[in-house]
Amino acid sequence: MSKPDAVVVTGGLGYVGQSLAAVLKERGQIPIVVDYRDIPSQVPGVPVFYGSIGDKEIWKQIYDQYHIDVVYHCAGLIVVSESVQEPARYFQENLVAPLAMLNYLHDMGPVPVIFSSSAAVYGTPEMVPIPEDAPKVPISPYGVSKWQFEEILQAYDQAYVQPWVALRYFNVAGSVNNVVESHVPETHLLPRIANALIQGEQPEIYGTDYPTPDGTAVRDYIHMHDLVEAHLQAAQYLKDGGPSTAFNVGSGHGHSVQEVMDGFARVTGLPVDPKRLPRRAGDPPVLVADINKARAELSFEPQFSHDIDHMIRDIWSLFTAEERY
Repeated sequence: MSKPDAVVVTGGLGYVGQSLAAVLKERGQIPIVVDYRDIPSQVPGVPVFYGSIGDKEIWKQIYDQYHIDVVYHCAGLIVVSESVQEPARYFQENLVAPLAMLNYLHDMGPVPVIFSSSAAVYGTPEMVPIPEDAPKVPISPYGVSKWQFEEILQAYDQAYVQPWVALRYFNVAGSVNNVVESHVPETHLLPRIANALIQGEQPEIYGTDYPTPDGTAVRDYIHMHDLVEAHLQAAQYLKDGGPSTAFNVGSGHGHSVQEVMDGFARVTGLPVDPKRLPRRAGDPPVLVADINKARAELSFEPQFSHDIDHMIRDIWSLFTAEERY
C-alpha cells in the first residue's frame, strides 16, 4: 500500500513553522509538524508529532505513515542575547539535535532540506546590502550555530548527496492566515512594541549610539507572506535540480528601530515614547539583505515587505483583536 506524500515542518508550532504549515495545507499539500513544545497548533487538521527532532522514534513513526518530499527545518532557539548567556543550550538545540535528524534522514534515504538560517551568520557586515558571499564572522553563539549547520549540510551533500537550501532570514514580521506571533519571551521588535502599547507601557529601544542616521539599529524586515513564498520556491528549486546553496531572504532595504517606532505612532494614533536602553550583546548596527541571487535563481520578489506601515497594521490588528476576546 502506497503512503501519502507529505512535507515535514520542524519547529512547526513556532511563528514561521505554523505560517508555513497553514499555507502548505491551503495549497493542497500534507504538512506534518514536529515540535517539542506542548502548545496548541493554530493550524487545525495538521498532524503534530510532539518531541525532539533528535528523537529517532519520531522519524520512524513519520516514515511508517508518510512518504516525505521535503523537510522544512524551522526548529531551533532564536534569541541572540540569550545565546551569549547560554551557549550550551543553543549548540544542543541548533546543532546537536539537527545533526541527529540529518543522520536519520540519511539512513532512511536523503530528503531535501530547506533550512531556516539567519543573517546572524554575517556578524557585523563589511558591506551593506550584504551579499551571500560576504565573510561569515558571526558575533553570537546563535549566529555560530546557524553558520555551522550550513557547513554541516554542505559536507553531507558532498559526501551523501543530501540536497539543501539555507534561507538566511533577515527580520520577519507580519502575519499569514492569522497565525499570531508568540514567543516567550518575545524578542521580535514589532510584537514587542505592540504588546507594550496595549499594556500602556513604554516600548524599548536597545542602543541609541549606533553609527546610523538616527543612532538606532537598522534592520531589513520581510513580511511572513514573502518568507513563506521563499520556502516554497526553494523546495521547487531543488526539485528542478538546482544545486544546494544559501539565499538571503529580506526586502532589500532597511528601517531603523526609531523609524519602526514612528510607524507605530502613525498606524495606531497613540503616543510612542520609547525607553532608551544600552545595546544588547551580539547586535550589529546594520543588517540589510542583497536579494539579487534569490531574485535570479528562485524568482523571489517580495510583494508585502516594502511598506513597514503595512506590517505594523498586520500586527496591530491581530493584537488588538486578541485583546477584545
